[in-house]
Amino acid sequence: MRRPTRKSAAPTKPLLKPPLRIGKLDTAALIGDLRHLHEKAEDVDIDRMPADEELFGALLYLEAHAGALKSKEAQRTSAITRVKLWEYLRERVDVHQAKAIAHARAANVEWADLAPALAVNTASAAYNKATRLRAAALTNPDDGDRPVRRTPEAVLEAERKAAARVAAERRAQEEAARRHQLLVPVLQRLIDHRNGLDDNEDVAFWLDQIAETLPDCHTPTQIVSLGIYAEAVIRELRKIERTTARPVATTDGARSAYAAAAQMVSGRGRDT
Repeated sequence: MRRPTRKSAAPTKPLLKPPLRIGKLDTAALIGDLRHLHEKAEDVDIDRMPADEELFGALLYLEAHAGALKSKEAQRTSAITRVKLWEYLRERVDVHQAKAIAHARAANVEWADLAPALAVNTASAAYNKATRLRAAALTNPDDGDRPVRRTPEAVLEAERKAAARVAAERRAQEEAARRHQLLVPVLQRLIDHRNGLDDNEDVAFWLDQIAETLPDCHTPTQIVSLGIYAEAVIRELRKIERTTARPVATTDGARSAYAAAAQMVSGRGRDT
């Protein structure tokens, strides 16, 4: 009986199991620990060992001078640490090579010219390999904790979704900035006519917050806070209207300012 053929996963399908990764390491500290082992072993060439920050060179030295360690425990510790550091380097290589390729392309280097540097034979193979390398710097758009499948299709799909998210965030920021520009003069009118508004303690508190924020409102946090304060003061004024059945504005200026702010906060505001 013929065994059923195994279906291959779709090239854009997220990985089911995230690969284990070394992740972030204090490589200089680890190299420093290994240097100390060689110093204790009286390695006669230790002065020739590269600096702790020179990871690749230091690893080559430690490999070449592994025999200087006489203790089995020191040999075991050094070997395991070197294995970890080489794995760390392996994880970083794809990211940095992808950046180098991006710089080459920005300098108008053709894919055919990159093929020998990428150890492939054709321009299309260079393009595909470069696309796969970019997977190292991406996470799956459907699961931020998992890396992208190393296929050109998966990488391009992840980059498309990432670009769409960035564009959506930019549009949201632009809309927030537009609404902020419209909101500022409306709230300034509310502050200018606050003497004609109900002096309920909660209303006064939120008007004070608005008055304090308005003069220098530039950062995203301040802009968001101003919108929250505006919603809060309108909510309190409406609450007073519902519970007391009396007007919360006693002057024409205050009534006009309150109406404009209420309209703006409700999302129906236009240039006022």
